[in-house]
Amino acid sequence: MKLMRYGAKGAEKPALVDAQGRVRDLSGELVDITAHTLTPHGLQRLRDINIDSLPVVENPGRTALPWTGCGKFIAVGLNYADHAAESGLSVPAEPVLFTKTVSCMVGCNDAVVLPQNSVKGDWEVELGIVIGTKARYVSEADALKFVAGYCVVNDVSEREYQVERGGTWDKGKGCDTFGPVGPWMVTADEVPDPQALAMWLDVNGTRRQNGSTKTMIFGAAHLVSYISRFMTLMPGDLITTGTPPGVGMGAKPVPTYLKPGDEMRLSIAGLGEQHQRVYAWDPELIDN
Repeated sequence: MKLMRYGAKGAEKPALVDAQGRVRDLSGELVDITAHTLTPHGLQRLRDINIDSLPVVENPGRTALPWTGCGKFIAVGLNYADHAAESGLSVPAEPVLFTKTVSCMVGCNDAVVLPQNSVKGDWEVELGIVIGTKARYVSEADALKFVAGYCVVNDVSEREYQVERGGTWDKGKGCDTFGPVGPWMVTADEVPDPQALAMWLDVNGTRRQNGSTKTMIFGAAHLVSYISRFMTLMPGDLITTGTPPGVGMGAKPVPTYLKPGDEMRLSIAGLGEQHQRVYAWDPELIDN
């Protein structure tokens, strides 16, 4: 299933996308797509619905976050060897973890708003793993059984905040609007191999990233198992798994960073496409 939510901020409705690509409203079946919806019981309830009985939404408008109630947004850094190289950093011996704030999460086509005094905004197309079952000290062999599904994430970053302002990476990763997610949460049964997904990102029509999840250093199963040793993963939690090369910070001969008016398009095979326009700091764009 491809689960999604649509509608204006604060008035989102649950939906799914049928085999013909039509949006089908789920409002008559559930109030919203929440963390509980992503549990095995919640997903089975949706699978039991006759999709043809659901109303078609002819003009869904805004595509919102695919689910609500994400408790943790965990990110993995330097998880592609060629991206580590372009960043001038060594390939890590273990996954590099940091957090993105839940408050940075926005819909896949919502505005990306650069924070005040931003000078090094950057892009990163990434595979997101959505947890469906409570996971604590799970084995790598069993790890994908705890996954509800997968999604596209743009791990938007402010590189000056991230690497030049002291402390951890988090301050350059969790700014408002720095976590576009979706358009869908595609259930795990429709993604038989999360390590075989092509991915790309364009800025202003120019291809910047072109890669595949097959070149991850640490695959999805390893990451779920590894992270579950350090924190309990709960339904609705999101893990974003790193990016292939082609980020602005690594551009040659000089880095290239986001500026107001830029447009990003990005996609992962089978998981849908995102499109964001970049804006200068404006709280109205964030709150409304």
